[in-house]
Amino acid sequence: MSLSKNQLKLITSLQQKKYRTNYNLFIAEGTKVVGEFLNSNFELEHLFCVDKLAYDNIEKATIISETELKKISTLKTPNNVLGIFKIPLNEPIKKEGLVIALDEINDPGNLGTIIRLCDWFGVDQLICSTNTVDCYNSKVVQASMGSLTRVSIIYMDLETYLQNIELPKYASLMEGENVYKSSLPKNAILVMGNEANGISNSILKLLTNTISIPRFGNLQQTESLNVATATAILLSEFKR
Repeated sequence: MSLSKNQLKLITSLQQKKYRTNYNLFIAEGTKVVGEFLNSNFELEHLFCVDKLAYDNIEKATIISETELKKISTLKTPNNVLGIFKIPLNEPIKKEGLVIALDEINDPGNLGTIIRLCDWFGVDQLICSTNTVDCYNSKVVQASMGSLTRVSIIYMDLETYLQNIELPKYASLMEGENVYKSSLPKNAILVMGNEANGISNSILKLLTNTISIPRFGNLQQTESLNVATATAILLSEFKR
């Protein structure tokens, strides 16, 4: 079989958020990532693969040529298989445990890495402001390396969320309390801010605690840490 014009049109449209929302579908690519979604609760819409034998047990699979795969792939080097999956419904908001909340994270690579970090450290819910990059953006899906299947991600008005949740709320700030000297609770919300501007003032007013990662360099001239790197360090301390 080959790729139809309608299939080509649908798949390429899913590179834009408005069409992912309209169709309630997103793209995953590559053997590792697609395999994670196939072995999860995500529902497969269709699979396009170069090697049918690898997916012989899947009914919703179409064999296409490498040339056709290049036409629909978002990767510089397409990797044998592209899957279209349905976007799931939101899960209930957790009221206990450690939750990460993101305030306007723009970079897909950062969000994908933070999703992987949540998976690694056992944080199973991530709250994102409505202006945070879409977690079903193909670059986020690839960067998350399958962790998207194990972390619940909810987009909502961050102010409303913080106003209505009773957990301690921590802001990651340059001038906050030294995280290595802080006593951190098991149940809390950790808010990470925008790559360039940090946490917005309207959100800061709703937070009860501030923490920071101290600089140890002699010159103290490094301006800041990458938001995903900072998230990794803080998650490690919350879980220690």
